[in-house]
Amino acid sequence: MAAGESSFKLILGSSSMARQRILAEMGYEFTIMTADIDEKSIRKEKPEDLVTALAEAKADAIISSLQNTGIIEEDAHTTLLITADTVVVYKGMIREKPSSEEEAREYIKGYSGGHAAVVGSVLVTNLRTRSSKCGWESAEVYFHDIPDEVINNLIDEGIPFKVAGGLMLEHPLTLPFVEAVIGATDTVMGLSKSLTEKLIQEALFQQVSPPGIPNVS
Repeated sequence: MAAGESSFKLILGSSSMARQRILAEMGYEFTIMTADIDEKSIRKEKPEDLVTALAEAKADAIISSLQNTGIIEEDAHTTLLITADTVVVYKGMIREKPSSEEEAREYIKGYSGGHAAVVGSVLVTNLRTRSSKCGWESAEVYFHDIPDEVINNLIDEGIPFKVAGGLMLEHPLTLPFVEAVIGATDTVMGLSKSLTEKLIQEALFQQVSPPGIPNVS
């Protein structure tokens, strides 16, 4: 059931246009908030742990902002906050957003004629019960050879610097060179529909925690 037809409100804690589009495709109405965090200060060895920790940090920052404004206490509706994070794993190495043109070119050249894994987390926090549900999914993307001209055009547009691993699957310059996706395309794009829906339902119907005791799973 879409949020507009139910008794709960939805906040998407992301500025990602892809995540906003995916959540809208799921039939939900939502407001957008973004978290001002230093992602580079959060480090984990495993990609699953990293994307989970980053989603949690984003949620903490947004909740802190909401508490400062008194919005959480004033709102009588159940409100769910969705935060997420995505990384690319290439030859065992975690890749986030490239920090330079040289790094972006190296990333995309590596995918050319090869493949990479994408690991994405979703965290749904019930702001009324202060409890949350979290999960992650992965997918693999196989590529045809990507011409240097296409790589240059992507970099000129600034596309690689906006997404984890410099990889925007749905971009018109990238899509023709995608050979296959093993897993859910929406996971690669930044928000798994099936996982998000599952966590929304779990967050809505979970038990209320005693005051001051978070219920995180």
